[in-house]
Amino acid sequence: MQKRILIVEDEVSIRDMVAFALRKAGMEAVHAGDAREAQLAISEQVPDLILLDWMLPGSSGLELARRLRREELSREIPIIMLTARGEEMDRVNGLEAGVDDYVVKPFSTRELIARIKAVLRRSQGDDGSGVVELGGIRVDGPAHRVFAHDQPVAIGPTEYRLLYFFMTHPERVYSRAQLLDHVWGGSVYVEERTVDVHIRRLRKTLEPWKLEDMIQTVRGAGYRLSELD
Repeated sequence: MQKRILIVEDEVSIRDMVAFALRKAGMEAVHAGDAREAQLAISEQVPDLILLDWMLPGSSGLELARRLRREELSREIPIIMLTARGEEMDRVNGLEAGVDDYVVKPFSTRELIARIKAVLRRSQGDDGSGVVELGGIRVDGPAHRVFAHDQPVAIGPTEYRLLYFFMTHPERVYSRAQLLDHVWGGSVYVEERTVDVHIRRLRKTLEPWKLEDMIQTVRGAGYRLSELD
């Protein structure tokens, strides 16, 4: 099925260039010039992925990303941020707002399409072949759902994959590099700092059920999931 990509970008020339590249790659391109148009497009038909410019008129892309992650209709849509801000702290702020990846301007459409395909594989590829339960957390692989103390948990696509990996490999310590390889895939370039951001997001997701401490930091080694203190 053709993937529907929402481009949220106020510069028409960039929007048209990206849309052309998407159509050439066999994807459907939907346009939005600001946050209001983006939310209208999402309400009409939920896209498979959002390309979101950092600098938008009225409301910034960062603010829109946070809003989308709070709303039920859009909280699980993968987001790639398009930004001229290449500093590490800016990238971290984007990831913490709920963005799954970022592409720094100027970028090649070839790189962008590769990033889109990688994020779609990560977010829509269901690695779960069964139901895994541990310490109050239950991951239903076939249904792609997470429950905490039998209550449904709203969780982002990357956090889902990270949690599923931990749940199927409990009590074992994994370095950032190993997690990148297992969860993101060895063929995708992602900075190790990205793992820390998603670990924080996963803990925050589990916080309402007081299960965040199951995701443990092992100093100098990495992270593990454990029922033990």
